[in-house]
Amino acid sequence: MSEEVSAERLPKHALDTGHVVAAVRAYGEALQRHRTTIDRLNVYPVPDGDTGTNMALTLASVASELEPVADAGRSEVCRAISHGALMGARGNSGVIVSQLLRGLAATLAPDIPDDGSGDDGSGLAEPMIDAWRLAEGLMAASTAADSAVMRPVEGTILSVARACAHAARAAVANDSSQGGAAQLVAMLETARYAGQVALERTPQQLPVLASAGVVDAGAAGYLLLLDALLNVVDGRPLPERVELPADVAAVIAHGNAGTSLPDAGVDPLAQRRDELHSHLGDEAHDPSGTRYEVMFLLAAHDERIDAFKAAWDAMGDSIVMVGGDGLWNCHIHTDDIGIVIEAGIDAGRPHRIQITDLHEQVAGLGGHAEHSAPVAGAAAPSGPDTPDRPVVGCAVVVVSPSPGLDELFASMGAQELVTGGQTMNPSTAELLAAVEAAPSQQVVVLPNNSNIVPVAHQVGAHTDKEVAVVPTKSVPAGLASLIGYDPDADAGLNAVAMSDGAEAVTAGEVTRAVRDTEGPEGHISAGEWIGLDAEGIVAAGDTAVSAATGLLDRLLRPSHEILTVIEGADAQTADTDAVLCWLTAQWPDVEIERHVGGQDHYPYLFGIE
Repeated sequence: MSEEVSAERLPKHALDTGHVVAAVRAYGEALQRHRTTIDRLNVYPVPDGDTGTNMALTLASVASELEPVADAGRSEVCRAISHGALMGARGNSGVIVSQLLRGLAATLAPDIPDDGSGDDGSGLAEPMIDAWRLAEGLMAASTAADSAVMRPVEGTILSVARACAHAARAAVANDSSQGGAAQLVAMLETARYAGQVALERTPQQLPVLASAGVVDAGAAGYLLLLDALLNVVDGRPLPERVELPADVAAVIAHGNAGTSLPDAGVDPLAQRRDELHSHLGDEAHDPSGTRYEVMFLLAAHDERIDAFKAAWDAMGDSIVMVGGDGLWNCHIHTDDIGIVIEAGIDAGRPHRIQITDLHEQVAGLGGHAEHSAPVAGAAAPSGPDTPDRPVVGCAVVVVSPSPGLDELFASMGAQELVTGGQTMNPSTAELLAAVEAAPSQQVVVLPNNSNIVPVAHQVGAHTDKEVAVVPTKSVPAGLASLIGYDPDADAGLNAVAMSDGAEAVTAGEVTRAVRDTEGPEGHISAGEWIGLDAEGIVAAGDTAVSAATGLLDRLLRPSHEILTVIEGADAQTADTDAVLCWLTAQWPDVEIERHVGGQDHYPYLFGIE
């Protein structure tokens, strides 16, 4: 539980650094407590309702970064908040909340030099955080988040953060009191109320929210930051539930987003929630329950290894490091892939990253547990310059959701693979690790999911390598883009050619609705099969075959020549045969390329050229 700080314990006029740390911890606790509710607000009727989980995981990264500096000066604390938020950002919601925290931290940091003593040598203590400064911090947070989005949309977390910031600034400007804790409380209450009003207005601003009967998920998660600040400023308990309009609460209470469908197998968010529990659960760390096995080769000076071992000791168990003379083979069981890899980056240069889901391995799910980041398949350790891994003019980092697709991407030239996709968005740190491991100073990143594109755009600012992002939003687009890849060209030229390839593809996917929704032909119930294109649902049916053929009937045109069919883990042979028979009868001139991808939740991915 977070420490609740009563108003009587506050300094007379303002907050200090300890309160900043307490507020961030309280915010992380609130997100962890309410992540499922926020996940269920996710507007889309597909198994990617992970807004709350991504926000909570982002705060978990901040908490990890804060631990070693929690008692340091405010400059160091604010730097840790900013860096932890950036490196832990996951998905659109994680990137936006990271920008909000970075904007807030930049304003709350003292204006005087910080040498760890709290003053600048003249006897001046670091300035306290009064209501004015905190209000300006909320405004800076809103501005930073707005600037991170190329085309901001009203009715989202951006709208609500902006409403809170303007209300906070106006409250302080109109307050004639002498300041102190009472002014802070009044300002935060005003901002929180304005945010709630703005949250309840989001369906009026964004039709897709109104259609789903929900408010914006990220916005609901952001308001918990105001609750956390009131927890610290006024000693108020963190909310027992997310404050939602009664009709919205009824929708998510009776809906299915974030829960398993009848006979639909594993909860689509189970992996992410297990990972989150490892960060934020109340129980002590249980080595037998660690989720992932992470292995990589580490190019690092030998004198750095003791510190690296000590860092890893706090992150997991079954730690093994062998090697010397600048090359180490490292192994750990952990629940947090991101911080494990980031520790390797701090020590040197990790490469040949391999990640195995131990829970899947035990359960025998699909027969595939290991998911390797790089493509080289040699069992023996080897460096990046060995014959099976030559240095290239430009390398490609690909986000891939399954081992089967790993092999397909590797066969088309990708050098580094990062596990990710729907329900498992990689963090900035994980993408950065892959970029650093790539055998080139020029790197192209293929996110292959719309929720990962903004995270990919964060990477280039944190490496000396030249990084170009081709904003692929689907696996078929990523595969098509690799047709234009030239390992001898630079990143800029490759990005242009690969973008052309991605844009030439019409992508579609088949999955099951995880909540009641509306489609082009009427109501769709949770559990029905749906076919989606770039704009949303275009087909629905009682079976995967009917949804797939309905989708293809909408997408295929006489000018199309090639259809790529990627079968997921849940694809049934009889269903696939039925779809292929339909294609042969209806579109005999279209060439069909069939691949087994093994991806979860989506039995069929289609790419049409």
